[in-house]
Amino acid sequence: MYFEYGQKEIEYLKSRDKKLGEAIDRIGHIYRECDSDLFTSIVKQIVGQQISAPAFKTVWRRVEDKLGDVNAENICSISDDELQSCGLSYRKVSYIKDFAQKVSNGEFDVEKLCSLNDEDVIKSLTSLNGIGVWTAEMLMLFCMQRPDIVSFGDLAIIRGMRMLYRHRKIDREMFRRYRRRYSPYGSVASLYLWAISAGAIPELGDPAPKAKKEK
Repeated sequence: MYFEYGQKEIEYLKSRDKKLGEAIDRIGHIYRECDSDLFTSIVKQIVGQQISAPAFKTVWRRVEDKLGDVNAENICSISDDELQSCGLSYRKVSYIKDFAQKVSNGEFDVEKLCSLNDEDVIKSLTSLNGIGVWTAEMLMLFCMQRPDIVSFGDLAIIRGMRMLYRHRKIDREMFRRYRRRYSPYGSVASLYLWAISAGAIPELGDPAPKAKKEK
């Protein structure tokens, strides 16, 4: 499953932002994988915190091997030590177990998230141990496919803005102006900013001042 967008979103963004429109034409359609399983996606986000992509793949495979289906019942049925043996830190185990227990006893309703507005989804997700605003925003974009997510906390998005608009720095007010310009299709803009940040348009370097090397 990929993040769904089409000509309506593209034409809107091109009409609102000439530079972004030119980048969209250069880059073409972006296929970004999504996962509609909210429970599993939350657990994945916790597992993947502060580790490399290869390390995440290894640890996640062990988690799946240990649990079979990654659901609240199976997580609650094994000990902390068993979960930690997959390569998880004690803190991550505590976050995952706490989340699973809250889902199991009805304290946290994963399915209810789909009926909430963006602001309330963030409030609900960040009430969980181990889930911050950036993680909540990524879940909203790549799991819930919310259409208007642009994260100030995402370093690659900020770098993409600097590169596209030739700014040495993106402060919060400047970010808000761009986010309003993209709305209500900020999520599609985010896909292109990520691509720009990753070098999709080779001649666009990052104009941010280089850090001075200590002598």
